[in-house]
Order: sequence, then C-alpha cells, then structure tokens
Amino acid sequence: MLEVHHIYNILFHLQVPTLKMTMNIHDLRGPKKKLFAMKQEGCRKDVERAFGVLQSRFAIVAGPARFWNKNVLHDIMTACIIMHNMIIEDERDVDAAIEDWMEAPTPEVEIAVDENTRFQEFLARHRQIKDREAHIALRNTLIDHLWEEYTNSEN
Repeated sequence: MLEVHHIYNILFHLQVPTLKMTMNIHDLRGPKKKLFAMKQEGCRKDVERAFGVLQSRFAIVAGPARFWNKNVLHDIMTACIIMHNMIIEDERDVDAAIEDWMEAPTPEVEIAVDENTRFQEFLARHRQIKDREAHIALRNTLIDHLWEEYTNSEN
C-alpha cells in the first residue's frame, strides 16, 4: 500500500527534502494521531542525526541537490554511507595492518544537455513535494498503517 506512493519512494531512497521542525498534526486527539506523532518524532530525529553525521563528514551531502538526477543522488548517498561505515570500521581496528590500495577508474558522468527539460523536471518534482492534498493523503495512509501495525503487534 505505501510502497507504491511516489513520495514514499523518494523518502525511502534517502532523497529527503529539507525538513522544517513543525508538527504536521495540530489536533492530537485520538490514539492513532498520538501514535503517529510519537513515531514521526522518533524517525525525524533519526533522519536528522544521520544526515548531520554525513553532512559533517562529506561536503557533497551538505550542498544543495535539487537539480541533481535522482540516480546520481542515490549513488552519492550510497557511496557516502558506505564510506562512513568503512571509516567507522577502520577507526575501531587500530592494530590492523595498512594495505596497499588501488585507485578506482574515473566514472563516466552524464551531463544534461537540455537545461530546459532538466528545469521542467525539477519544477514537476517540486510541485509533487509541495502538493498539500498528496501530503494529507499520504499522512493519513501512514497513520492508518502504523495504527494497524500497532494493534496487530498487541495481539
């Protein structure tokens, strides 16, 4: 149910727009909305912490990425996460022997020739992200999904 929504896919693949610290649900009446607010707060903190770590280590993550291709963003984020994990693992093993390394070949980068098409794609993505009706529908679906998962886990 959630996997097919385009905004869910964008968030799932770590292409998260800048978050503003505001409550999405102003009326927290009812156990469903309270559960959602609690889960959302926890997830928001996790995402912000993870991006903060990556931004402090890799300048490419800290810069604007709105005009970048979706696949390039995915590759950059994946590479940064892998390198972060390698650095953490390397820092743990201080007695390990230093090994020789080989330089990787320079990857081919696809440069967009038609800037107008690229800009129109950006505007379309921006409209999708800012679509209030889609936001509300996705939020309500997520509230129902979390509530169903929560009530099923109690049984």
